[in-house]
Amino acid sequence: MTTTVAAYAAPAAKAPLERTTIERRAVREHDVLIDVKYAGICHSDIHQVREGWGEAIFPMVPGHEIAGVVSEVGPGVTRFAVGDTVGVGCMVDSCRECDNCRAGLEQYCTNGNVMTYNGIGRDGEPTYGGYSEKIVVDEGFVVRIPEGLALDEAAPLLCAGITTYSPLRHWQAGPGKKVAVVGMGGLGHMAVKLAHALGAEVTVLSQSLRKQEDGLRLGADHYYATSDETTFRKLAGTFDLIISTVSAPLDFGAYLSLLKTDGALVNVGAPEEPVSLNLFSVIGGRKTLAGSSIGGIRETQEMLDFCAAHGIGAEIEVIRADQVNEAYERVLASDVRYRFVIDAATI
Repeated sequence: MTTTVAAYAAPAAKAPLERTTIERRAVREHDVLIDVKYAGICHSDIHQVREGWGEAIFPMVPGHEIAGVVSEVGPGVTRFAVGDTVGVGCMVDSCRECDNCRAGLEQYCTNGNVMTYNGIGRDGEPTYGGYSEKIVVDEGFVVRIPEGLALDEAAPLLCAGITTYSPLRHWQAGPGKKVAVVGMGGLGHMAVKLAHALGAEVTVLSQSLRKQEDGLRLGADHYYATSDETTFRKLAGTFDLIISTVSAPLDFGAYLSLLKTDGALVNVGAPEEPVSLNLFSVIGGRKTLAGSSIGGIRETQEMLDFCAAHGIGAEIEVIRADQVNEAYERVLASDVRYRFVIDAATI
C-alpha cells in the first residue's frame, strides 16, 4: 500500500514551491523507508525547478541531500535496520549491469541511472526528492551516516561533499599537491575542507576577498581575488589541480594558465550556457580540462566515513520548509554560508 506524505513541490517550471502531498510506494523486498530529518538545498535544485538544464518533470519535489532515520525495511534488506541513520544522494537506482556500475561508478551508468528527483524510475513512475516527510529507496542506493556526524551537517555531504571528494581523490589531491578551489559556495567550502583534510596545500580563488576569513578558517592556506588583475600573473603555473565549483562560465584560458605541466582543471559546477575554449590553452603544458559528477555509492560511503574520522560537516543554515522560496533567492544572490538545510519536521 502506498503512503501519502507531505512535501514541497514546484507545480510548474519557474513556479514557487508549495506544500502538497505525494504518494510513496509500498516497501518492496529490498526497499528502505526513511523518515527524512533534513534535506539540503543544492543549486542543482534551482537549475532544475527553473528548467535551466532543459525540460523537466512537474510537479517536481527537489532534494538530493537527504539525511534521515530508517523506519521500515523490506524482508530482503540486509544492510540496514530500523533506527539506523542513513543518507540518500543524487541517485536512487542504476542498471547495475554495465561496466561502470560493476566498477562502483553508478553515477556514470551507461544505461542511465535514476535520479532522486526529476527522473523516471524503472517502474515508469516519476521520482520525488527529499523535500518531503519520507522517502522509499532500494537499499543498494542508501548509505550509512556514521556516528559523530550530525544529521543536519551531514545532509549536504550527499551531494556537495561527494561532488568535491570524488575528483579530489581521482586526481590524487594530498601531501605535496597544490590544489585551487574556484568559488567559496556550497560546493567550494566543502572542497576546501576536504582538500585540506587530504593534506593538500589549498588556495581559494574567489571573485572578491569577502569570504577570505571563512576560507582560511575552513582550511585554505591562501586566498586570492580573481577580480584583481594581478592574481593570474602571480599564480601562473602554480597548481597541480583546480576544482571549479561555480555554475557561471569561466575564462578557461585564464584558469588553465594557472596549472603546472600535466595539471588538471576539473569542473563540478555546471553552467547553463555553452562555453568556448582555445585549444592552445591545453596543448601548451599537456593540461587537462575535465569534468566530474558526484560519486558512486561505495565512494559516497567512503567519503562519509572520511568526514566522520576528520570531524567534517557542512557549514549550514537550517530553515523551515516554508522558507524554501526565499532560500532559493538567497542562493542566487550568494547570500548563504554555506548551505541551506530544510528541517523536515516543518514540512
